[in-house]
Amino acid sequence: MSGKPLRISGLVAAAFTPMRENGSLALERVPGIVDFLHRNRIAGLYVVGSTGEGASLDSEERRATAEAFVRAAAGRMPVIVQTGHNSLADARRLAAHARQIGASAVSAVPPSYFKLDSIETLVACMAEVAAAAPGTPFYYYHIPRLTDAAFDMVDFLRHAGERIPTLAGMKYTAATLSEMQECIELDEGRFEVLSGLDEMLLPSLAVGARGAVGSIYNFAAPVFQKAICAFHDGDIRQARLWQSRAIKIINVVLRRGGLAGMKAAMALVGQDCGPTRLPVPPLTENERELLRGELTALGFFEWL
Repeated sequence: MSGKPLRISGLVAAAFTPMRENGSLALERVPGIVDFLHRNRIAGLYVVGSTGEGASLDSEERRATAEAFVRAAAGRMPVIVQTGHNSLADARRLAAHARQIGASAVSAVPPSYFKLDSIETLVACMAEVAAAAPGTPFYYYHIPRLTDAAFDMVDFLRHAGERIPTLAGMKYTAATLSEMQECIELDEGRFEVLSGLDEMLLPSLAVGARGAVGSIYNFAAPVFQKAICAFHDGDIRQARLWQSRAIKIINVVLRRGGLAGMKAAMALVGQDCGPTRLPVPPLTENERELLRGELTALGFFEWL
């Protein structure tokens, strides 16, 4: 396998890491979750990222989670493993492990406790991680809201493209559409830029994105897929309607606990991923019922 982009068309689920009520991993649930996502025409999996609470897992848990998803996917869809860590040594070990277990690609956020001072430093960090998985496509995870690495991503791709042989693209989790478009068009589409904001799927398609990675796709994929189909059919009015409905779902879930609300919503569609781990507080039973009520009133279950 080379550093060529995977060329994913459609929705990639940023997978939840299933947990028990005591916070331990419940990886025996992974095959059922992956089967569910496959039935809902999910095009790929992005594991142990922000949605997968990767920052709250120790390295052994991250390796076990990555293995469970790669094994459950069984070649039916690509699996991208997020290996970023504040310790570059740990990030390298996680990347090497992802390659060893047959992950389709490796991804990484940069170290964020000590803030990066330049694009050159960012490239140097990502080059170390990518080098631990030679021959495996590497996707930079751009999420400046959490990492503070708010550099020009066009410049990053230019510099990193010269230094990282396996650089395939990036997960672009920012609202700067003009920059995203420049990244997509750079060097005649050399890099695969996966849209990382669920609420901006439709505008991302409009500027040339073909694939998107998101949390809400886990339990609301049909809503987003209707927006995609309408867009490709040239029915912008219908595409806007379904994107608007998607945004309403997102707003309810964010208002009802954010990541904890997303995991609770997954249980509402029959896939219990358990609670979140501190520092993200899980929902109470009352909060879960309020979430169910708001989604029902919205029409969520009918839209599915």
